[in-house]
Amino acid sequence: MTARIGQGYDVHQLVPGRRLVLGGVQVPSERGLAGHSDGDALLHAVTDAVLGALGAGDLGTHFPSSDAQLEGIASRELLARAMALATGAGYRVVNCDATVVAQEPRLAPHQEAMRKGLAEALGSEPDRVNVKITSTDRLGAIGRGEGIAAMAVVLLEQDSG
Repeated sequence: MTARIGQGYDVHQLVPGRRLVLGGVQVPSERGLAGHSDGDALLHAVTDAVLGALGAGDLGTHFPSSDAQLEGIASRELLARAMALATGAGYRVVNCDATVVAQEPRLAPHQEAMRKGLAEALGSEPDRVNVKITSTDRLGAIGRGEGIAAMAVVLLEQDSG
């Protein structure tokens, strides 16, 4: 067996007039995350972690914001494309641990749906995926409610047989 680990990070500004999508889950909010895609910082961080584990560059390399065909795309589709690279190379997800950093809106009621949706998108059992939610206790731009950040670590395993 060959194991590879990758980490990802993403941050987006909260802006009026956009849906807020995190982990593929629509969260009720007056503001959503700015971005060329749907702005799902959690799925972007996880996608970056998958690509990192594969040694395949990063989100911007595979899905540049200059690509008009990707405008408004669901981030779940971007993760699906990264996972297709992983499964095509014989890898499966062993574990994913992700953290969303947000002061507002309150995300705890959506945490389990994010975890289950993320597990499904990764083709993994839900007990192999963890989503944590924290705030910055009102410190910095995120603490002022200006944006949301996410970090993720993904462990992939390849069957060498």
